[in-house]
Amino acid sequence: MKRILFLALLIGSAAAPAMAAEPSAACAAKRANIEAQLQEATARGRKQEIAGLQKALKANKARCTDELLAKEREKDIKQAQKKLAERERDLSAAQLKGDAKKIEERQRKLDEARSQLEAAQKPIGS
Repeated sequence: MKRILFLALLIGSAAAPAMAAEPSAACAAKRANIEAQLQEATARGRKQEIAGLQKALKANKARCTDELLAKEREKDIKQAQKKLAERERDLSAAQLKGDAKKIEERQRKLDEARSQLEAAQKPIGS
C-alpha cells in the first residue's frame, strides 16, 4: 500500500509541470514583449542584447507571476521617478547658470525621463 501511494505521489509530482495553468494575461503580454524585442535584436545582429533577452524569456517562462510583475513594475516606477527628480534638479541648475546650450540639453534629458516614467506606469500589454 505504501508503495502504491509513493508511486502515485511520484507520478503526480512529475506530471504537475505538464498540467500547470496557462500563464496570466500579464505574463503572456510580458513574454510577447520580450519575444518582439528578441526578434528585433536578432534582425540587427545585437549578440549581447540577444543573450540578455533570451535569459529574460527563460526567466519569464520559468517563474512569471502577477505578483512578481507588480513588484518589478513598482521598482521601475520608483527608479523612473528618482531619475525624473534628478533631471529636474539638473535643469534648474542649468537655468540658474543661464547657459542656453546646457539648458537645452538638460531639457531634452528631462523630457526623456518623463517618457520613461510614463512607460513604466503603463500597464503591461498596453
